[in-house]
Parts: sequence; structure tokens; C-alpha cells
Amino acid sequence: MNPMAWTAFLIARELRGFAREIELFPDDEQIWQTVPGISNSAGTLALHVCGNLQHFVGAVLGGSSYVRDRPFEFAARGLSSAHLLAEIERTLEVVARVLPGLSEEVVSAPYPDVLGGLRPPTGLFLHHLACHLSHHLGQAGYLRRVLTGENRSSGTISMESLAAAFADPG
Repeated sequence: MNPMAWTAFLIARELRGFAREIELFPDDEQIWQTVPGISNSAGTLALHVCGNLQHFVGAVLGGSSYVRDRPFEFAARGLSSAHLLAEIERTLEVVARVLPGLSEEVVSAPYPDVLGGLRPPTGLFLHHLACHLSHHLGQAGYLRRVLTGENRSSGTISMESLAAAFADPG
């Protein structure tokens, strides 16, 4: 696999993990709950990572017409799990369409937008996005466990999940 195909694989794995976390909530109401000291619900985190990736990967690198509404990502409440899962699926499609096709020139070049006053190499920024996604996936998993009292892992990033990557030498 080329490096961007690996990155696409890992981001897709984490997004599928997010979908599993959302599916494990017993009802839509708990998806939007938090606990003292925690400001973002699992639903908020799902919207945030999807908006983040659809903007930075889909719109900026892939030329999609997606327009990010970051305030909505943090203000929305009460959306159904079906809505969140559809948003995750759209994000998976964007990642699968854009990342594997990025040329080495694009990956090595500065990211097209200025980010916090910086223009890191695109490949480095994409790895940052993958880490950002993983961070929020972990938050959603712990929040689900606290809210539901279910302590089992959803298996979001098990070593077994890497088997698919090794099975496809492309």
C-alpha cells in the first residue's frame, strides 16, 4: 500500500469504530448525554470528527462542495443514531475517494490552508487528523462505558483490525 492508502485505511478503521460506539448506545438519548466535567457527548464528537474530515480532506483536498458548520457540530443535540451513522458513512466515502489518490507531490507540499498560523506538509497534517480522530474515538468509548455501565470494549482498534490491510497488498 502507498502511504496515503495506509492513512486512509487507518482513518476508515477509526470511523468504523466510531460507528460501533454509536451503535452500542442503548438509545439515541444517551448518545447526547455527558457526565460532570465532560462537555462533549459522543454525538457531538461524532459530528465534530465528521465535519473535520469532510472539510479538511473532502473540501480542501478533494474539491467537494462540503461547507463546514463547526458551531453546529458542538451545538446540535438530539439527532438520531441513524443520522450520525449516515454522517460517518459519508465521511468514510470522502476518505476512500480522496486520500488514496493523493500524489506524492501533494502529500509532500504544504497543506493548502493556513492552520493556526502554520502550513504543515499535507502528509503530516493528515497524520495529525488521524490522531485527532483516534483521540475523540477514545473519548466516545469511555463516555459510552460510563453512561451505560457497560465495560466491554467495542474492539475499535484491535490488532485483528489490521488483518485487512495485510490481506490487501495494493
